[in-house]
This record gives sequence, C-alpha cells and structure tokens, in this order.
Amino acid sequence: MTAYLADTPVLTTERLTLRAPKLEDYPVWEAFFTSDRAQFVGGPVDAAQAWRSYGHLVGMWALKGCGSFVFERTEDGVVLGSTGPWVPNYYPEKEIGWTVWRPEAEGHGYAFEAASAARDYAFQTLGWDTAVSYIDHGNDRSVALAKRLGAFEDENAVQPHPEKPCHVYRHPARSA
Repeated sequence: MTAYLADTPVLTTERLTLRAPKLEDYPVWEAFFTSDRAQFVGGPVDAAQAWRSYGHLVGMWALKGCGSFVFERTEDGVVLGSTGPWVPNYYPEKEIGWTVWRPEAEGHGYAFEAASAARDYAFQTLGWDTAVSYIDHGNDRSVALAKRLGAFEDENAVQPHPEKPCHVYRHPARSA
C-alpha cells in the first residue's frame, strides 16, 4: 500500500508546485530540522524528534483538512520547503507558516511565491477571514517575508506561548 493524502490539493505558481508532503521528502526535512537552520522552528533536534515533527506536518492534513504544502521547483522537482495554513489546537489563531529547508533556496523569492499561494488558498478556498504568522524574535528573514507579504505586526494579538513571546504578523485578507 502506498501512503498518500489523496484529497490534498496541488497549487501551482510561476515556478513552484505546492503539494502534499511525501515520505520521499523526509530526508530533506530531516537535514533541515536537525541543523541550526531550524533554530526558529523548534530545532535543531535529533533524528527521532525530526521524524515525529514530520508526522505532525503530515498529520495536520488528516486531522484538520489543511496544513503545510511542500513546495518544489516545478522544472526539476527539487523540494525547497513547506508553507501553508497551520491550525494546531493550542494556537489562538490560524497561521500561515513557512520554512525553507535548503539553504541554497534562500534569496530567490521561492518562500514569497509559495506563501502567497498558500495564503490565497486559505482565504479563497478555506474561507479564512484572517490569519497570522507567529515569528520568533531574531528571525529577521521571516519578519522581512511577512512584511513583503503585506502583513503587519499586531501587538494586541494573543501569543501562542505567553512564556516565550514572539512577533505576531497579521495578514490582510486578499480582498483588503
């Protein structure tokens, strides 16, 4: 039996394909999540925790009907990262999150292109009327991306982990 998320939509942009996570993506995730590059998303962790975290990424689709898409370059299928609507039970609001798994994928606008498509999906298809991005202090690249996406810092938003405050960037609805 081949495991897959049959009902997960596929989104396309000019350069990218956004799709369900697959087992074949895991080595790239593990390399990212066990490295210092994952410092702003709970890493670095050991291989066992990276596997459990990947299960969380995949499981969000099954449990909530939405989740992070894996984004890859359409021209060659190289997996670059993940982005999408993120709704853990313990978050006070729905989030648009992103991670760039490969260092060589940074600085090419891939995360912007993918996050824009994922946010449009959340607003247009899922019917979200608001979304935030929770960004650790010191994660300047993600702050810059949130601003490029048109999000603004919402200092009145409820923190997901009050003991560890973060930036909360609110995304305007597409129609705004």
